[in-house]
Amino acid sequence: MSMSQTPGGRKPLALIAGPTASGKSDCAVRLALHLRSGGRDAVVVNADSAQVYADLHVLSARPSEEEMRGVPHRLFGTWDGAEACSAADWATAAKAEIAAAHGSEAVPILVGGTGLYIRTLLDGIAPIPEIDADIRAAVRALPVAEAYGALQVEDPASAARLAPADSQRISRALEVVRSTGAPLDVWHTRMTGGIAEQVDIAPLVLLPDRDWLHARCDLRFERMLESGAVAEVEALLSRNLDPDLPVMRAIGVPQIAAMLRGEMSREDAIAAGQLATRQYAKRQYTWLRNQLPTHWARRDPVDVDIDSVVRIK
Repeated sequence: MSMSQTPGGRKPLALIAGPTASGKSDCAVRLALHLRSGGRDAVVVNADSAQVYADLHVLSARPSEEEMRGVPHRLFGTWDGAEACSAADWATAAKAEIAAAHGSEAVPILVGGTGLYIRTLLDGIAPIPEIDADIRAAVRALPVAEAYGALQVEDPASAARLAPADSQRISRALEVVRSTGAPLDVWHTRMTGGIAEQVDIAPLVLLPDRDWLHARCDLRFERMLESGAVAEVEALLSRNLDPDLPVMRAIGVPQIAAMLRGEMSREDAIAAGQLATRQYAKRQYTWLRNQLPTHWARRDPVDVDIDSVVRIK
């Protein structure tokens, strides 16, 4: 069946989602090679918020040319670290890459673990008006406990959904309700621009054994320090970028920067980086397990038969 013959005229979009260090990139390449063996081209499209930055090749575990195995990869290292890549920015670029793949009769394979990116692409984005600059500054100057207390009064639904220490999301919810007069839930009912109804999604969610995943996170961070991560951070620091930019807050950058400044020993920097990686993987794991459709295939990545699980029409 050609892609133009898929049900309802929709074209295929393979999605392989998993936490960091779960082997999702390898699975995506394996699927692409399987499709190629059957006479269908495929393109891997990145959905990882760290791998979009050119400055974070090692620290984001961006696949090497050898690991790509001749499969075209898109949106990997596309953004300069001086420019923040929002979920909306990424979704716009991803839509273009997916359309280009479909236009050449190739199957786009979306791979990543950034839940906000995936949700924005599939479900769309809430058309929230521009936040008043004074309100934003006032909200972000609040201690997190005070901001959370205010959110419990002004937007109790968002407060109930967020952890009391989640400063970034608490500030976002509070500035939205104060600037627009409506809580986030109201805006989320007006989502626009999603492509979920326009494509035939063939999903695979990787949920590995947690002990296995944590061991891989720890080993990977150590190997990063041995494979150029320190030089990457030195290059970032030499640019004097805004410390609030996503690239400067990426896992590994603050820890290695502290080591370079003499504020941490190498051993402490490794331990801190490993802990941050495990915590991030845990958050991804929870989101992937609970926030995606229950009928989507969920598998342990160890020896997963990806060719039989991900069915492309």
